[in-house]
Amino acid sequence: MLTVLISVLSFFVAIGILVGIHEFGHFWVARKLGIKIIRFAIGFGKPLWTHKSNDKDGTEYVLAAIPMGGYVKMLDEREGEVDPAEKHRAFNTQPVWKRFLVVLAGPMFNFLFAIAAFAAIQMLGIDSIRPLVGDVTQSSYAAKAGFEPKDKIVAINDVETESMSQVRLTLLNEYLKNPKLAIHVETESGAQAVRNMDLNGLSLLADEGDYLAKTGLNFWQPSHTTLIHQVLPGKAAESAGVKAKDKLVTVDGKPVVSTEFFSNYINSHAGKPVELVIDREGIQMTLQMTPKLTEVEGKTRGLIGVSLARKYDDNAMAEIDKMRFTRQAPFLESMQIGLQNTWDMSVMTLKVMGRLITGEASLKNLSGPITIADYAGKSANHGLTAFLGFLAIISLSLGVLNLLPVPMLDGGHLMYYVIEIIKGSPVSEKFEAMGMRVGMSLVGVMMVIAIYNDIGRLIN
Repeated sequence: MLTVLISVLSFFVAIGILVGIHEFGHFWVARKLGIKIIRFAIGFGKPLWTHKSNDKDGTEYVLAAIPMGGYVKMLDEREGEVDPAEKHRAFNTQPVWKRFLVVLAGPMFNFLFAIAAFAAIQMLGIDSIRPLVGDVTQSSYAAKAGFEPKDKIVAINDVETESMSQVRLTLLNEYLKNPKLAIHVETESGAQAVRNMDLNGLSLLADEGDYLAKTGLNFWQPSHTTLIHQVLPGKAAESAGVKAKDKLVTVDGKPVVSTEFFSNYINSHAGKPVELVIDREGIQMTLQMTPKLTEVEGKTRGLIGVSLARKYDDNAMAEIDKMRFTRQAPFLESMQIGLQNTWDMSVMTLKVMGRLITGEASLKNLSGPITIADYAGKSANHGLTAFLGFLAIISLSLGVLNLLPVPMLDGGHLMYYVIEIIKGSPVSEKFEAMGMRVGMSLVGVMMVIAIYNDIGRLIN
């Protein structure tokens, strides 16, 4: 219950911050260009706080109960009568370049925030883990490329990778450019080598599964004991007598060497009886169960209804400590990294959107408010830098999304202004109204798909 509460609160805080930044962009540029602002609001519904400025404009500032959006209400003849003395300050009477800048400012402020957040993370320091290769799946793309356990990935297509998170991001980014990857590694013996991995024929985004695992790569994990963390009611494990904190010893006589081994074994034995030996407070017990045949993302998997946990001994913890390091950079370098990260991730977001449209990427990759709330809570629990990283990614995603030429979004209005510049007159109200209906339909369909995906993840 506490986890759910943290997720919800973190989600509302994140949305409030990012919506506030977006709307402040519109607000700030409009005021600088002499346009009168009537109301600046964060959230919808019943106002929780209001304040009216003492200047000549008397702008009303509002914080409302539902922080799922916001708006800047400007003086506009299309929304009511305007005093002739103030007509020159109405939004609709402004030259097209001013209206263009006001609308553009919202997404631009989202990008600026992302740059600042990424830079702040670099200056504060990021706790990271070195990217050592673990088990390589047999006959996989990684195996064909010659990867070996304990290879340290130092660069992908000449883009340096110091940490696991950098490897994940860079691999996907470079794959979207060209599926042929030259991955530079340092072997366990210290030698330098290049693993050429050709991912032609592999669609990393065909479903929402772990795209790194699809290549056959796994990150190295020190030896650990696999424990049962949670047992779901009414599932095969509970019926067989499995309990939380049980230690997994063997499955069908094979030692359970890792959580990954056990998960893969159960997944591949759907509908087949398995024999599990567990250790419960020093007493070994043999249990029988049959993983339930379950279809997840169009693939059949075996599930027994448990979540797993790892337990490391002192030697393993010492190995983990050796892999950990903190990445930190001075101000100017941090700003450069912030700018580069924002650019790279924005371009990558656009490419993924393009593949969603062409069908090369699955719509299952879309996430709605439930998944976003879950990530918000998890990042908040991991500390300030993790939460800042989450905010940066969502902020640049909002910036990219709002620049799409879809009526109803900022990009749709910008498209109308470009048409106005070309033809010398504004688009007709009828055309604009029709575009608004189309835009609302598109956004509505995408939201339904995203929420459907969220619900499916909860069920699975």
